[in-house]
Amino acid sequence: MDKEGFRKYLMARNANEAQIEQSFRIVEAMELFQKQHGDTGQSISVELFNAFSEQLMNRGENSLENYLALARYGRFSQNRNLFLLALDILDGYEAFDNLYTKVADEIGTEKRDMVFQGITMPVMGTPHEKKAVAMQAAMHNLEAALGRQSCIKILANGLRDLPDANYLGEKSKYEECGNIDAYLKRKGDDFIAELTQIKESQGFFFNQEITDEVIAFIERTPEIRQGVRVGNIIYEAKIPYRAKEYLAETDPIKKRFLACHCPWARSSLKHGPSNMTPIFCNCSAAFHKKPYDVIFGKPLKAEVLETVLQGDMWCKFAIYLPEEAVL
Repeated sequence: MDKEGFRKYLMARNANEAQIEQSFRIVEAMELFQKQHGDTGQSISVELFNAFSEQLMNRGENSLENYLALARYGRFSQNRNLFLLALDILDGYEAFDNLYTKVADEIGTEKRDMVFQGITMPVMGTPHEKKAVAMQAAMHNLEAALGRQSCIKILANGLRDLPDANYLGEKSKYEECGNIDAYLKRKGDDFIAELTQIKESQGFFFNQEITDEVIAFIERTPEIRQGVRVGNIIYEAKIPYRAKEYLAETDPIKKRFLACHCPWARSSLKHGPSNMTPIFCNCSAAFHKKPYDVIFGKPLKAEVLETVLQGDMWCKFAIYLPEEAVL
C-alpha cells in the first residue's frame, strides 16, 4: 500500500488522523487476506472480496467507515474491482433500517414487530442475495398486514437518506432557468455533459462504465435524459444499472436484471420473474421525485408506471408537479 499517497488522498477529503489510521488498518487487513489466499495481483475477485467481507462481519468490523475506506482505496489505487465491490455494499445500505423505522412510525412498534417477526435484519456487508430475501419477506408481510395503499404511503418518500441540502444545486438551476421546460432542457444537457466527461476520463457513473453507445441511447431516450413533461406530469425513467451490457443483451430475463439498480431487489431478477412485490419500487419513484420536492419546497406525488419487477423492460415513473409550476 502506498501509505503516503493514500494519506494525501484522504486528507484532501478532510479525513482526520484517526480515520486515516483506521483506513490503513482495514486496507492492510485486506491485502494480508489476499496474500493468504494466494492473490498477489492488484485487483480482487468478487469471491475473495465477499470472503473478506464475511470476515469483517464475523469480527464485528463491518462498519460503514471500513467499507468507505476500501472504496476510497480502490479509487485511489485505480483498483476497479475493489472500488465497485465496496461501492456496491454501500449502495442503499440504510434502506432496511429505514423501512423498520417507518413501519413503526405508521403502525406502532408492536405491530411492526409482528411484520418483521422471523426476519433476520441484514447488517452492513450482507450479500445482496440475502438482502433481497429479507426485503421480499418484509414487504410480503407488510402488504398482507396493511394492504397496497398503506404500503405505498410508507414508501412514498423513499427509504434512502437524501438530505435536502444535496439538491439545492438543482433548486438554484431551476430558479436560474425561470420555468420547468427550460430547467428540463438544462438538466438533460448537464447529464449528457457529465456522462461525456466520465467517458473521456474513463471514470464511472456511480458504478458503471459509460461508452459512446450509452450516451447515444440516453440522447434518444428523453425520459432518461431529462424527463418528458405532459401538463403537470413529468415522466422519468431510470438509466439501466449496467447500460452498456443492457444495450447488448437480448435475453429479457438478463436485460431486466441489468436494468435494476436496487441492491434490495436486483438479485431477485437473476433467474426469472421476481418474487418482490412491485410496490417496493415506490421507493425508487421517491428517489426520482426528490429534486422536485426540494425545488418546490414540499413533498410531491410520484407513481410507478413500469418496473422490471413486474416484467417491464425498464422502470418509469410519473412525477406530479404543483399546478402553479406549469402555468
